[in-house]
Amino acid sequence: MSKFQNSVLGVTGASGQLGRQTIENLIERGATQIVAITREPARLPDLAARGVDIRQGSFDDAASLAAAFKGIQRLLIISTDNLGVEGGRAVQHVRAIDAAEKAGVRHILYTSLTSPYPDPAALIPNDHFWTEARLAAGKTDWSVLRNNMYADAVLQSAKHAIASGKLFHAAGTGGRAYVTRADCAAAAAGALLSAEGKAIYDIGGPEAVTQAQVAALLSSLSGKLVAAENVSAETLKGGMASAGVPAVFVDVMTVFDTDTAQGYLGIVSDAVARLTGRRPQSLADFLTASKGLLTA
Repeated sequence: MSKFQNSVLGVTGASGQLGRQTIENLIERGATQIVAITREPARLPDLAARGVDIRQGSFDDAASLAAAFKGIQRLLIISTDNLGVEGGRAVQHVRAIDAAEKAGVRHILYTSLTSPYPDPAALIPNDHFWTEARLAAGKTDWSVLRNNMYADAVLQSAKHAIASGKLFHAAGTGGRAYVTRADCAAAAAGALLSAEGKAIYDIGGPEAVTQAQVAALLSSLSGKLVAAENVSAETLKGGMASAGVPAVFVDVMTVFDTDTAQGYLGIVSDAVARLTGRRPQSLADFLTASKGLLTA
């Protein structure tokens, strides 16, 4: 599992939650040469004190990436959070891939999304699709880590659902293989340490969970009845907009629901177990462990 523990391993977005957790996993698993790349190196003094090489790099600055990627053999490119511009993330990701190839990186890993597809109206699937296409067109070996929806995201809507007794959605009877951020980080570290060739990994939880099942979990944990109510995409959009959700997130969350209804996020695989050596945490176990946040 740790074939490349002595290689120079780079992680972008190192000051973000996924990046930091991935680096923590690498340290725990014996990686000896870790490079943390971030726009704000001053935020990572604790990692520097533990021997991690901290480098400044911005996905909007090709020159900074050229310097940041120098000498790295295996690089994890964590997708950015630039959701406000159509195609903006894909431009950043391609710039990073170009820089990595020029720097001589031998294996590029990228955090994508389950079932990406080309459609400018679907910001997240579209950006991931074209980033994957750029990787596939290159000559460098690569690993695509298609992360399903974070289990953590359920916590964002759970309090409102518990308070109102309604979990509104447009996902129909489709399920999602919700995955924790911790499992995504562990899988990313495992891929950095072991993946070879060119491969796609579906990073998800142990089962596909419907919104009706989510509502039942919330009911059980809160002691209050929560009913899942399937509505049209337009009704869902209107409800989120009236609640003050920013327009870009209204579109993103609606697409996640309609994609779920079509089965795009229901893929279940053994990728997390293969990359980490353990079964991924289920949504039920995650929410049970987070019960205090749900009922506070």
